[in-house]
Amino acid sequence: MGADIDGVIETCEPGEGWDIEIDLLDFGLVRQRFAWECLFGFGGGLGVERALFDRRGLPDDVSESVSSACQEWHHSHSHATWAEVAAADWDGPLADGPDDTCVGVWLPGPDGELVLDHAVWAPGEVSEAAKAAFGEYLMPSEWPQGGEVRLNGAAYRPVVLTPRMFAPPDGSWGPVWAAMRELAGVHGDENVRLVVWFG
Repeated sequence: MGADIDGVIETCEPGEGWDIEIDLLDFGLVRQRFAWECLFGFGGGLGVERALFDRRGLPDDVSESVSSACQEWHHSHSHATWAEVAAADWDGPLADGPDDTCVGVWLPGPDGELVLDHAVWAPGEVSEAAKAAFGEYLMPSEWPQGGEVRLNGAAYRPVVLTPRMFAPPDGSWGPVWAAMRELAGVHGDENVRLVVWFG
């Protein structure tokens, strides 16, 4: 067993309370622990130190429907307005240094120069190659300055995690952001917010 995400998108009219517009479950999001950790600070075992919308709790003025839906066993509540989501730095570092368990995968770009393609949990073959190169088993964050492993046309290097790596704004959460953007066009950026919790 494990935790699942739940939540809503709420809107507010000036001088009125918040109301639910869309249930987050309507988007068919599956368990995405790494995305959850990058966005909300709960989930996946990455070395995220500063999630984008890190466990802020329920808003003080959350709608009555949400308040009654959240049970004692729900946890790690957070929220964000569309204004905050729209202003988020998807390429900003989520920690002060390279991740202990993930590596960046650099592949040749159109001009042949290596470019960061994605980040992955360090594969066993990369760990073995790193041991051969550096003389001992080391976490990626412990590799020597400039250290990398070359395998199958890719370069594996230590990487500082960013939200775009595991929760890109045009990825599986894209429909959520699109719905919030559309609602903000009607209600205003500060009057649309996402509220999430886990359990």
